[in-house]
Parts: sequence; C-alpha cells; structure tokens
Amino acid sequence: MGNTAEEFLVASEQKAFEMDHRRIINYNIDKYDNAVERGLARMINLDNAKKKGHAIKWKVMENLDKFLPEFESNFQKRGGKVIWANDAAEANREILNIIKKAGAKTVIKSKSMATEEIHLNEFLASNNIESLESDLGEYIVQLLGQKPYHIVTPAMHLSKEDIAKLFNERFGTPIDFTPEQLTQKARELLREKYLKADVGVTGANFIIADTGSIAISENEGNARLTTSFPKIQITVVGIEKLIPSIADLDLFWPMLSTHGTGQNLTVYNTILSGPRQANEIDGPEEMYVVLLDNGRTNLLAQKDQRQGLYCIRCGACLNVCPVYKNIGGHTYETTYSGPIGSIITPHMRGMEEFKHLSYASSLCGKCTEVCPVKIDIHKMLLLNRRDAVRDDLVTTKEKWGWAVWKKGMLKRNLTDFFGGKAKNFFMRTFFKSSWGHFKDMPEVAEKSFSQQWKERDKTEG
Repeated sequence: MGNTAEEFLVASEQKAFEMDHRRIINYNIDKYDNAVERGLARMINLDNAKKKGHAIKWKVMENLDKFLPEFESNFQKRGGKVIWANDAAEANREILNIIKKAGAKTVIKSKSMATEEIHLNEFLASNNIESLESDLGEYIVQLLGQKPYHIVTPAMHLSKEDIAKLFNERFGTPIDFTPEQLTQKARELLREKYLKADVGVTGANFIIADTGSIAISENEGNARLTTSFPKIQITVVGIEKLIPSIADLDLFWPMLSTHGTGQNLTVYNTILSGPRQANEIDGPEEMYVVLLDNGRTNLLAQKDQRQGLYCIRCGACLNVCPVYKNIGGHTYETTYSGPIGSIITPHMRGMEEFKHLSYASSLCGKCTEVCPVKIDIHKMLLLNRRDAVRDDLVTTKEKWGWAVWKKGMLKRNLTDFFGGKAKNFFMRTFFKSSWGHFKDMPEVAEKSFSQQWKERDKTEG
C-alpha cells in the first residue's frame, strides 16, 4: 500500500529536476496551448456548450441502466455482439476466446486507453499473439517498451531527435530524418500489417444508444484501416462513454477536438453500427463491443464524485496542470494520469493504494476551468481526501500531526505558548528532510502577531 505513494514521491522528485524533460514538455504544451487558444476563439458560446455537455453526461450517468441496454439492443439488431466485462481479467479472457475461436495469430490496434487500462498487449503477448499499435505515438512508445505518457499524445515526452534515434537503431533510417520522413517510414512498416492482421482492435470515443453505434475520432486514419481490413473487429470501451443520441455528436465531436488538439474537428470521424451488411463491400465479418466496467461502477456509486465519469478524455486538464507539467505522465503509474486520473483512479483501483494522487495537486482550479464538460475536478480532489480520512486510510503520524495543529490553531494561548525559536527548531528538526531539502525553510518571527500587537498597544497607550 505505502510503496505506491513512496515510489510516486521519489519518481516525482527525480522527474521534476530533469531539465531535458521539462524543455520537451514545455515546448510541446506551448504548441498545444497556442492551437487550443485559436480553436476555442472560434466557439460562439463556449460556456453554454460546456453546460449542455455536462447536462447530457449527467442524464446518462443517472440513467446508465436504461441507456446501456438500449445501445446493446440496437447494436445487436445489425448483427453486432456485446460482451459485458466486469474487470480487466474478464475482458482479456473474452477477447482471447474470440481470437482463439477464429484461429487468429495477429492483431492490429488503433489508439485506445481502455485497452491500455486492461494491459491487453501484454496479455496477448503472453498467449503468443502479436498485437501491434498503429497510432504513430502509440507505435513509438510500444517500440520503446513504455506506456503512453499522455491521454491524447502518447509520445509527448519525446523530441523529434529521440524518435529519429529510435528509428535509426530499429530500422536503420538516417539519424537526420525529418518528422515527415519518419512518419513515411512508419507508414511503410505498418501498411503491410493491416493487410495481414486477423483481428482489428479499437477503442471508442463515444458509444451511441439510439443507433447502437460506436464513434471514433482520429487524425491519422489508422482506426479506419483497423476497422476495414481484418475480418474480425473488437471494440473495447468503458461504460461511461455512452451518449443518448447520434445528434449529440454535433456537440461532443467539436468539443473533444477543440479541447484535445485545437482543431475544429479531427481529420477522421467514423461511426460504425455493426459488421458488414449484405449490401456493403468492406468492413469486418464479425464485430464485438466489450463494455468495460473495471471499477467504474465503484465511482458511479459515489454520488458526490460520480461526475468524474463525465470525462470525454480530451486531455485538457493534463496540459494546464502545473503538477503534471513538472512530474510528467509516467510518474503517476496509472493509465489515466494528471488531474482526471487523480480523481478516478482511487475509486477504480482502490483508495488505499492510490489516495496519494488526490494530494498531488496545487488546487489552483485550472483543470476545472478548462474541462469541456464542467467536471468540478479540484473539488473532487478534496472529496477524495475527505474519503481517505473518513475511511481511516491515513497514517498515525498524519492523524496526530493534524490533531496537534488543530488544537493549537483553535486556542491563541497555545499558538503563542512556544516562541519563534522553538517553532523554528521544531521545523528544522522534523520537516527539513521533507520540505526543506530543495529550499530554505521559512523563519517564524520570535514573537507572534498578537504579542507584537499587545506590545504596540502598550507603547501607543
């Protein structure tokens, strides 16, 4: 339990002082900030759009038990099959059954955080099935044996020189290849894989109840290839990605793209409503949607915090978070990093092990300000902290420390009992290692404000 929090503190401190990491992240996020600023300027009434998105997602979460069966029924009408997975193990097991039944050996994947969440690539590899990422960023981090750094841009932590070096080592391309040339090389390598893959696996940005469809947004076209060539398509998606109607995409598609990358709309937006029909010339022969719970209903049960499930995974809160920008995405050791990861992970993976993430925040409120569906993120962080205390998941030292502080702060004579010298000695002795190893500790005045005021009053009197 304690190890996760301790590892987080060690990794955070190390990453915060890596100047090259800071340079790359600042450069990439600056580009994002400029693009998003231009994108948001084109929205006529941004606040109204956010309120509408919030209201729609509220309606879905309050009626999930009605909308999910509606999606399932409409999807099955067109020949699709729905699998309900309570956790990662069940999802992986069901996907493996589909692959084995078909006698498949190769899988091509488009970008999907849900499959990262269940560690699908590792699971398939352990069962001798090759699973290849086709999104360029995901492909790069897969080659490096890493996890995605960011919800939207998996390789944000790498410079073009890092990627050129990787391709030089792996594929013998010249070390001075430009980003365009590197992309062309990746296209050459991947195009053949689409044609040979037995199974295509995708995520979904939205699942639509009234039409029984999945909606996928992307900028590279790899999801379209993944859903077109292989005979079997499997979509893994969290149950919270539901929207009531296809008409709601009119709001959610532009909000996702504007907040995610600053675009009016992503380059490719695809709606799929089942396997290939008799009158259609392409598409999969079989299509499955795996509806993933994996802790989401734990969060749904928390009335105060269930709005964490409204998230549309745009990544905007990560890009404005001062903590994320300093410690990076890998430090969180979770699929969903940054502010949104900090509020949902403790409920999805256990408050006891991941409560520390809710303290990894300055509570500046910028994450709440930029959220396209108005999730009150910094309030959720405080509620998680409240729950950790209420459930007695804090250390004895922490409990005693706050008890002493509270007692002292409630009585002026106790606050003034120890002078400034004693307080400074106390801070140097007990807090120098945790607070003061990278900065000077604050110096408390020898006399408190009330003591100085009394002396001043006597002098003037």
